[in-house]
Amino acid sequence: MEKLRKISLAFLVIAAAACGRNDNGQLVGVLDRPSWKGINPYGMVYIPSGTLHVGPSDQDVTNTFVQRPKAISIQGFYMDDTEITNNEYRQFVYWVRDLNAHKMLDHYMEDEDGNEVVDWDYEIDWEDETLEDMYYQENDRFAGRKELDISKLVYEYQWFDWQEAAKNSAPWEGEDDDKNRPTQKRRSEYIKKEKVAVHPDEMVWIRDFAYSYNEPMTRNYFQHPAFDDYPVVGVNWHQATAFNFWRTEQWNEFQKERGDGINTEDFRLPTEHEWEYAARGGHENAPYPWGGYYVRNGKGCLLANFKPGRGNYPEDGGLYTVKADAYFPNDYGLYNMAGNVSEWTLSAYYDNAYSFMHDLNPDIRYDAAKGDPDAYKRKVIRGGSWKDISHFLQNGTRHWEYQYEAKSYVGFRSALTFLGRSMNDF
Repeated sequence: MEKLRKISLAFLVIAAAACGRNDNGQLVGVLDRPSWKGINPYGMVYIPSGTLHVGPSDQDVTNTFVQRPKAISIQGFYMDDTEITNNEYRQFVYWVRDLNAHKMLDHYMEDEDGNEVVDWDYEIDWEDETLEDMYYQENDRFAGRKELDISKLVYEYQWFDWQEAAKNSAPWEGEDDDKNRPTQKRRSEYIKKEKVAVHPDEMVWIRDFAYSYNEPMTRNYFQHPAFDDYPVVGVNWHQATAFNFWRTEQWNEFQKERGDGINTEDFRLPTEHEWEYAARGGHENAPYPWGGYYVRNGKGCLLANFKPGRGNYPEDGGLYTVKADAYFPNDYGLYNMAGNVSEWTLSAYYDNAYSFMHDLNPDIRYDAAKGDPDAYKRKVIRGGSWKDISHFLQNGTRHWEYQYEAKSYVGFRSALTFLGRSMNDF
């Protein structure tokens, strides 16, 4: 009898859904919701939810103020197993290049919503005279070569100011008193847009080092296939953020075409403490990602790409950067979380941040306006680089760069929030 009742109820639910109605008196929820299977992004590893104690990994008196010990909890997320490489970032640069070409060639179509959009099915004839403005002109050409004018590779990305939106939607005292009612803003006022030149700044190899011959790196590092699998550098915080917006848009478009439900979250830079949690690889108090207290293993081999001793750069196997998957990964499967290149994070840098940040998914963010002082434009970088001493490779060491500056020793990797309790639930 019980089984019969369940079958009858199921039949009623199906019948109601088939008729476009849900009025059979039962609480069954909305039946036509999009499907969602969860994703396991290519090139990313899953970092499970957990807790950690942030702060200095060694006795460091000078940094006790900026690295006060604190227990925090982090929601599970995905992270790229390597730093974004030159060839991966080149995919973004070429997409912007091709977008400009399609627009100049008037390759448009109307989508299903009636909007005029670029038709990517058209082939680009790079010999078409219409595209001549994409190249350096006359006296700007070196040795007469026809080369793309990289200054014209500009991309507009967007972000939503959730913090400001939350403040303006907060409840207020005296609901009947119009004088206390905050001014309501239009949704468009929380949508921020910014245009960035996407091509890496190749001059960083010269600009970062006075009286040092690094011109070959400027000419070849991003362009030559020998460096395809090396981490991209010369990318500032805005460019890294634009890359993640573009990466999200590409994934969403692919899912839409495949009819595979909705995305989990946006690709983004990791927060400062997501980065540290991932770098520790499950080792609570270890100074370095490999879990040990030293930068050499038992055989005396160096475990990361940095500046050993007083400046023996090639001793670790790399004079400058090395391939993004060089050395052994940590216990989460992440490569080069110490050394090679320092990495941008989402978080704004404040010396005393640990004193007031929350202990649940801590993140301090500030979107600096162009007129703000430079001190407001500092973003946290983590991990140390090929030119740094071992102190900067420690999991707990904090450092910063200005968001508008590109460096030959700073790259990035992406993160993606996991929605759900655990990946093992699927």
